[in-house]
Amino acid sequence: MIVQRRAVSAVLAAAALLWTAGCSSDGGGSSGGEKSVSPGGSGARAQSSPSQQAADATPPAKGSVKVLRTVAEDLNTPWGLAPLPDGGLLVSSRDEGTITRVDEQSGKKTELGEVPGVSPAGEGGLLGIALSPDYASDHMVYAYFTSASDNRVVRMLYDEKKPSGEQLGAPDTIFKGIPKGYVHNGGRIAFGPDKMLYAGTGESGEGGLSQDIKSLGGKILRLTPEGEPAPGNPFPDSPVYSYGHRNVQGLAWDAEQRLFAAEFGQDTWDELNAIKPGDNYGWPDAEGKSSDSTFHNPVAQWGTDEASPSGIAYAEGSVWMAGLKGERLWRIPLNGTEASADPQAFLQGEHGRLRTVVSAGGDKLWLVTSNTDGRGAPKDGDDRILEVQVS
Repeated sequence: MIVQRRAVSAVLAAAALLWTAGCSSDGGGSSGGEKSVSPGGSGARAQSSPSQQAADATPPAKGSVKVLRTVAEDLNTPWGLAPLPDGGLLVSSRDEGTITRVDEQSGKKTELGEVPGVSPAGEGGLLGIALSPDYASDHMVYAYFTSASDNRVVRMLYDEKKPSGEQLGAPDTIFKGIPKGYVHNGGRIAFGPDKMLYAGTGESGEGGLSQDIKSLGGKILRLTPEGEPAPGNPFPDSPVYSYGHRNVQGLAWDAEQRLFAAEFGQDTWDELNAIKPGDNYGWPDAEGKSSDSTFHNPVAQWGTDEASPSGIAYAEGSVWMAGLKGERLWRIPLNGTEASADPQAFLQGEHGRLRTVVSAGGDKLWLVTSNTDGRGAPKDGDDRILEVQVS
């Protein structure tokens, strides 16, 4: 492993340049088609606007969460959520392999169709979804799913003029070969401010894959919209952006286009990490903070009973993290890439397991529960989408 690290050390210096620039052009935040202007912007900025100055300010140590309303309910194993630019929310069903459109005003559900090739089992199935950065012109929906042989990413044309159930075109597989397992399939995808596609993967229960840079397991990948390794990646001709991860299910960018990721620990510590291209996040040699300078330490960590984090979103100067086993929404206020105060928990036990959180613009978030995923007791109304206000 030491030899391998020396072999990649030459490219780590170049990778450090990416950390400063992060992602360099206009684009999405937690999904490629959010209704509001997503965190980030152009790489060059002559002067900060008042709104930008507010975004740069360190948030208060304590925040607040208010559930405004239930948007939709009676969902089955919801996983990914993608807000449409002209209104409406696309939500994926892990076990049914379908994508459904939810009218965020009335709660009406319209099934787009079933994604062919999905093979749900355990934690696998139809997982994250994201809109193309050029969705306004190409109407492409991207999806990460578990097939019979691997985890992969496909894109499909969405034609809302067709009948319900027939609105998804044939999937075009743009990337495949990600290890699959009964557990630890990762699955979150998001287009960054640079219009590149980021994917969080799991090590499928094989911890050694995380430290193997040639493996796609236990990584954050950075791809072009066509599925090729993105230009400027830290390892030549490789989609790998960072490694040493266990199971990444949360990706989000702050107002300065810095990438954060949430991942599950094993028995001790769950993590929120600030992602630096080419860095090693330690698994399986380290779980949580480590004294070994080889590894990039997390921004914050939690006992696994308190978090088991899945989706994350950025709003009001903080990262908001959905907890599955922890059944709570965590607020992590930021000062750069460090926590500016202790994480604060909200909604503990009120809505069961929380899977996905996505910016709804300004101080609003969409929050998706996960009580039908086989790990928790289904609550009244099964699973639902909530609109929450945060500070």
